[in-house]
Amino acid sequence: MAQKTSTVNISFRDDLLIEIDDVAKAESRSRSELIQNPKSQKKLPRFLTEQEMFSLLDGLETETFVGTRDRALLELLYASGMRVGEATSLDVDDVAPGADRIRVWGKGAKERVVPLGGEADATLQRYLAEARPLLLRGRRTDFLFVNPRGAALSRQGFWKKIKLYGIHAGIRTPLSPHVVRHSFATHLLENGADLRSVQIMLGHADISTTQIYTHVNRERLRRLYESYHPRA
Repeated sequence: MAQKTSTVNISFRDDLLIEIDDVAKAESRSRSELIQNPKSQKKLPRFLTEQEMFSLLDGLETETFVGTRDRALLELLYASGMRVGEATSLDVDDVAPGADRIRVWGKGAKERVVPLGGEADATLQRYLAEARPLLLRGRRTDFLFVNPRGAALSRQGFWKKIKLYGIHAGIRTPLSPHVVRHSFATHLLENGADLRSVQIMLGHADISTTQIYTHVNRERLRRLYESYHPRA
């Protein structure tokens, strides 16, 4: 009987040691996975304040036809929230005089309608009447935004120019067309727009993509609180 009990005790001890060893290995693997694959935190999008956006727009020289074109494109991007690639793909027929919206073909050839404010429409009509014919110099193309060679303005070409405009306006935030898009969404939400409407205007398939702008608002409110509240 004593031998049986001893055998059972040894077997139980061996099973327990094996189980403890398995748990230790599992915990070790889990810790290793956490170290190797830390959860990445989403970067908050960069955006301009409303005052910075106005300084950028008002600082563009519209005495030249290139400046008039770039002011019209920037006004359009800020008024509509469209991607720069969507804007540079527009045809002349896509913009009707006095229209308050534009039809856009976005990612995956998905169609959406974006707003067009009065200021953006006015600068677009001035560009069409005064600057675009001088840029084309008798050449013909359906593209709305053109370069001095009469070809479509490239996304990369405008990307370089907007950086220079930002420096000229004294804006410290590294500037790109996408920062203008982020500013469009952020300013709408700051002024009371609902998230679903912003999602539709941006052309996001999933509202979770748009929700990043609510984090921007919360972060900005936190900074304002810490800066101005006497007991923060």
